[in-house]
Amino acid sequence: MKLKTPIAPKNPHTSTLHDDTRVDEYAWLRDDNWQSVMQSPTLLQPDIRAYLESENAYTEACMQDTDCYQTLLYEEMKARIKDDDASVPCRDGEYYYYQRYAPGAQHACYYRRDANGCEQLLLDADLLAKQHDYFDIGECEHSPDHRYLAYCTDTKGSEFYTLYIIDLSTATQHPQTIDNIQGNFVWAMDSRTLFYTTLDENHRPDKVYRHQLDTTPEPDQLIYQEHDAGFFVGLDRTESNRYILIAVHDHTTTEIHTIDAYHPCSAAHCFQPRLTDIEYSISDREQLWYITTNKDSCKNFKLMTAPLDATAADNWQDLYLPESQCLLRGILLFKDYMVRLERIHGLPKITVLQFAGQQQDYTIAFDEEAYELDIDGGFEFDTECLRFSYTSMTTPTQIFDFNMSTRTRQLRKQQEIPSGHNSTDYITQRIFAKTKDGSKIPISLLYRKDTPLDGRAPCLLYGYGSYGASMPASFSSTRLSLVERGFVYAIAHVRGGMELGYDWYTAGKLKHKKNTFSDFIAVAETLIDQRYTCAGNITIHGGSAGGMLIGAVLNLRAELFKCAIADVPFVDVLTTMCDASLPLTPPEWPEWGNPLEESSAYAYIKSYSPYDNVHAQAYPHILVTAGLTDPRVTYWEPAKWVARLRASKTDDNTILLKTNMEAGHGGASGRFDSLKEMALMVAFILKSYDMIATEDG
Repeated sequence: MKLKTPIAPKNPHTSTLHDDTRVDEYAWLRDDNWQSVMQSPTLLQPDIRAYLESENAYTEACMQDTDCYQTLLYEEMKARIKDDDASVPCRDGEYYYYQRYAPGAQHACYYRRDANGCEQLLLDADLLAKQHDYFDIGECEHSPDHRYLAYCTDTKGSEFYTLYIIDLSTATQHPQTIDNIQGNFVWAMDSRTLFYTTLDENHRPDKVYRHQLDTTPEPDQLIYQEHDAGFFVGLDRTESNRYILIAVHDHTTTEIHTIDAYHPCSAAHCFQPRLTDIEYSISDREQLWYITTNKDSCKNFKLMTAPLDATAADNWQDLYLPESQCLLRGILLFKDYMVRLERIHGLPKITVLQFAGQQQDYTIAFDEEAYELDIDGGFEFDTECLRFSYTSMTTPTQIFDFNMSTRTRQLRKQQEIPSGHNSTDYITQRIFAKTKDGSKIPISLLYRKDTPLDGRAPCLLYGYGSYGASMPASFSSTRLSLVERGFVYAIAHVRGGMELGYDWYTAGKLKHKKNTFSDFIAVAETLIDQRYTCAGNITIHGGSAGGMLIGAVLNLRAELFKCAIADVPFVDVLTTMCDASLPLTPPEWPEWGNPLEESSAYAYIKSYSPYDNVHAQAYPHILVTAGLTDPRVTYWEPAKWVARLRASKTDDNTILLKTNMEAGHGGASGRFDSLKEMALMVAFILKSYDMIATEDG
C-alpha cells in the first residue's frame, strides 16, 4: 500500500524589500511565539505540532521495513563504544579530576581522587538525566579551593541553562539556582564568587553577572551589558588563573574586558575597544600579555605582546609572525613554556617554546600524512606536561602527555573499539579537485583496501564550508558502518572553511559564498572522474550551515547525487537574515551580508538561498532532520524546505522530515540515543541504494 505523503497547506505570505516581492506559502509553520516554545515546547501552536507529528509518522512508516536493520546498525555502532569508558584524569593540586561512564549509562559521572587514590563521586549526570527527555551539561567546574562544584544543565535542547552549586564538603546542593544562563561560567580565585552570562529575550548572551556564595540573598551584580545585538558575550579565564575574561565578539571583531580573578569585586578593564574586523585573544605570563591577532592585515594571525598595565593596541609589539602558508590557530601558555597550535598546508602542528635559555622552538613530529591534533590546557599553569590528542581517519583518538622539557611523550589513552578495529584494513588519502577558477580543493578519503576503485563504489561526500571552521580528518567509529559496506567516505575541504588559511575562509563568505557550492560540485566531479564513484552514486551530507551547502548543490546539480542527508539545515537564508529578532541574525551579517540594509546582499543571498531556489526538477532521496527547540536553526526552516521540495519535485524519490520534539540543534543528548539517529540515517542511505533486505522483501 502506497503511504500517504504529508501535504503542507499553502497560506501565501508576501514580503517586499528592495522593490522585490517574495511569496512564502509555508510561512505559517513559524510560530510567532517561538521564544516561548523554546522554553516550553507544549506551547507550540496545535496546527504546527500536528503537521510536524504527521511528518514524523510518515518517516516512521516509510522506514518501518528497516526497523530490524536499524536495530542491527545500532548494535553495531554501540559495539564500537567502550561501555565503561573514562577520561584521562587531569591533575589540579592534590586532586585528579575525571569523568567515567557506568556500563549502559547514557551520561558520564564526574569524579575526583586524591593522592592516596581515594575516589569521590561529585556528580551523577546519568541519574539526573533520567528525569528528562533531553539532558545536557554545559559546564561542570570545581572551585579553586576544591570545596564547591558548579554545573549547569539544559533539559529542553533550547540552550537555556540552569546553574547549580554543590558543597562537596557536605554533598549538599545550595538552595539558590540561576535560570536562563548561557552554558558557561567562571570561578574567581576566592572560590566564593563566580561570573555567568544571561540570555536576552531573543536568546542572545548579552549580560555578565557576578554571583557570591554565603551572602545574604541579594540580586547578583550586573558587571557588563552588551547593547549591540550583533555581538555575543562569553566568559573565560587565562591559563595563569590571574584574569577572568569577558569576550565580546561577532564573526570578525573582538573586544575583551579583564577582571582580576583574585579581586573579583574590582572593576572590569577594557583591554582594547573593538575595531572593525580586528580579532584578538589574550593570555598572560609574568609582566606581559600575549596577544593572538589579525591586526596590521595579518590575515593568518600573528603573536604580539603588551605590558600588563598598557593594553591599548598602540602598545602591542610583534613577537612571532607565521610563514605565509601557516595559520596561527592559537597559543597555550605555561609558566615556563608557550605552545603554538598552527595549521600549514591544511595539516595541524604543535610547536613548543621554552622561555628560558636560547628560546628556540621545536615542533612535535607525527608520521601519518593526514591527521588531526588538539591541545588541552588542563588545570595547572606551572607544569612541564602538555596534553594533546591525535587522530586520523584510520587511527582512533590517542591522548598523550608530552614532557616539554625532555621532549618525550606518554600514551595515556587509546580509544578502544571493543568490536575490533584494524587500521591497516583501510586506506586514507589526500587528493585535490581543481575548480574553474584554478583553486585546488583538498579532499580527505577513507575506504577499505578491498573496495574496488573502478567507478562502481557508492560514496558519501561530506562538507561544511562556513564560519572558517576546518573539517578535521579525524576518526569516526560510526562512519565505519558505511565504509565496511563498500562506501568511499570523502570530506570536501571547501572554501568558507579555514583549512588553507584565512584567505580560504574569506573566499567562501559574503559575496564569494557561491565558491563553497562550486567547490563541492568540483569535488564530486573529481571523485567521478578519478573513478572513486560514478554520477548518481553519491550521497551528500551536511548539517546546519553545511545543510545550506547540501540544499544549494541539490538545486544546482541534483543529477550527480543518489541521496542527501541534511541535518538541521540552514536553508531559508534570506528570510532568516532579514529577521533581526532571531538569535543568530545580527551576529551573522558579517558572514552572509545584511540584506535588510544592502540591496546587493539581498540579491546575492536570494540567488543561492536553498529555499528560494527550489524549482521543478528531479531531486534525489533526501532525509532532513530538525529540532523543535533549536535556537540556531529554527525548526520551521527544514520544515518549510521539505514542504516546498515536495510540492516542486518531478520524481518519485523519497523525502523525509524527522523532527526531534524533545531536542535542539545537537539532536539526542545521550551517547546511545544519538546512535539511534545515526542508525536511521545509515538505514535511509542503504535503502536508497537498495543495499538492505527489508522486512517486506
